[in-house]
Formats: sequence, C-alpha cells, structure tokens
Amino acid sequence: MNILVTGGAGYLGSVMVPQLLAAGHQVTVVDNFMYGQTSLLDCCHYPGLTIIRGDARDEKLMGELIRKSDAIFPLACLTGAPLCDKKPQEAQEIILDALKLILKLRSKSQMIIYPTTNSGYGVGEKGKFCTEETPLRPISLYGRLKVHTEEAVLSAGNGVTLRLATAFGISPRMRLDLLVNDFTFRAVKEGYVELFEPHFKRNFIHVRDVAHAFLHMLKNFDKVKDQAYNVGLSDANLSKLELCEAIKKHVPDFKFTESKTGKDPDKRDYIVSNEKIEKTGFHPQVSLSAGIQELIKGFTVINANRSMSSHLTNV
Repeated sequence: MNILVTGGAGYLGSVMVPQLLAAGHQVTVVDNFMYGQTSLLDCCHYPGLTIIRGDARDEKLMGELIRKSDAIFPLACLTGAPLCDKKPQEAQEIILDALKLILKLRSKSQMIIYPTTNSGYGVGEKGKFCTEETPLRPISLYGRLKVHTEEAVLSAGNGVTLRLATAFGISPRMRLDLLVNDFTFRAVKEGYVELFEPHFKRNFIHVRDVAHAFLHMLKNFDKVKDQAYNVGLSDANLSKLELCEAIKKHVPDFKFTESKTGKDPDKRDYIVSNEKIEKTGFHPQVSLSAGIQELIKGFTVINANRSMSSHLTNV
C-alpha cells in the first residue's frame, strides 16, 4: 500500500516507519522535524520511502499527498498534558484541526488508523477495568482533544482508533518525558525519585508494540474498522509505586519515596482492559521488564540530561 504518515519522524513514527517499509509498503512521511532529530536516517536506503519536511496543517501539501495514499496514519501531535497546556492553540491546530483537514481531503475509500489515548478515561472506578464501552471523562486539554479527534474519525467512517496506553522504550527520536522512560532514566542517572500520589495507576505498552498494533489493524482492517480499541499490556496496569518496584529489580540501588505535599497535575488514575484487541489476534511482544532492560542499556549510550526531552512529566 501507499501509506501517508504525518509526524513520521517522531517517537512512534521513527519506530513504525521502518516496520512499514520492511513489510513492503510505500511510505510518505510528513514531519517538520521540530526537535532537530535525525530519525529515519536508517531508512533512507529504502526506495519506497519519501520524506517531506512540511506541516500537516498545510492544506495544499496534504491535498497532494492524500490523493496518492491508500491509508493515512495521522501521528503528528503535541503529545501529553503538560505540553498541550503550555501551547493550547497549537495543540488544537495540530491534534484536532489537522485531523479534520485530513477527513475533509480524503475519500471514503481511504483508510485512517489514528492513535488516541486511554487517558481519555480520566479517573476510573477503583478495581474496575476501563473497556471501550466505559464513558470517556478526560481531565486534561490533551485528553479532551484526543477524544474529539476519535469522535471525528469514527463518525467519518472507514477508520480505526487505538486508545494507546502510556508508551515506553527506546526510539530513534527518544523521549524522556514518558513515565517508564522517565523513571528508568532517573534510576540509572540519579538513583532517586520522589513520587507524587504514588498509588495512581495507568496502563503501559512498548513503542514497538504500538507500531505492531498499527500493522495488525492495517492487515485486518475490514474486520476491525469503525471501532476503538485499547492497546496496552494486560499485565501492566501499575501504580507509580509498583512501576518503581519493577525498575528496582534491574537497578538495585534505585531509591524512591513518597512526597507528602506534592500533587500530580495529571490526575489520571485507572486500569484498562485490552481484551477487545486481543480477541482480534493482537498480542504485545515486549514485556515491561524487557523494556526496562532495554532502556537501561540505552541510557548507557545516551549521555544527556533530561533537557533532551520535548517536555517533562510531573512525577
């Protein structure tokens, strides 16, 4: 297929694009390379790869590229609550308005697979798993925008949305603001973290498995289209405290304490069921433990402070 990937040089895209190319697809990436990243250099030998330094909000550019595409993966995003709160207008334009532009320009025969977030669940009920039927109650601008984009994709037809758990793992466009990556970095480089509201829970998924989920949905599109799916590790609905305990198994000197005064501005607290996507035949391949070990090795290579991150997560 001819696949258009916006934001294809980002954290997820730079892992996904090589998989798409290896599977034999023709891939066009649109990215503004806003972080000065050099991701996708390892893919430049593929004849089927086209890279365009551009903006997913550019109607003329997007119109030309969409006409040539069989499927569209809109990955371009300002990701996470802190960054969206810092740049609300830009977040609106890149997350929601750019998606609506794609829907306006594409034909109904062109497939869309869109990554949203299970942070749309907001604050869940204690002990009760959030399924795709659970009401969405986002508590951040980022969560609200993603919920609106999901509604737009599903109401337009011929689309699939993936409610992604919090991603982790090494990527050519590395991010240190994601919770597992952040805590593992702190464990390796600093040896200590202070936790705000350590019993808040969320679900996790390796970035390579997110890419696998997109390919799985593409392969099975006619069976799965026009629906939303949670995508996460079913054995990784963990609190911050439990996550630190998992990291400590690999970094024995890692110390963590609970703050008695601090508050987590991102109030997400829920557990998620991934049964629906598992019934389609998709099963993640990378465990949390394997991902932590991968990150530890990666942080031996990465000689940087946390400022390399696009934005920082409040612990």
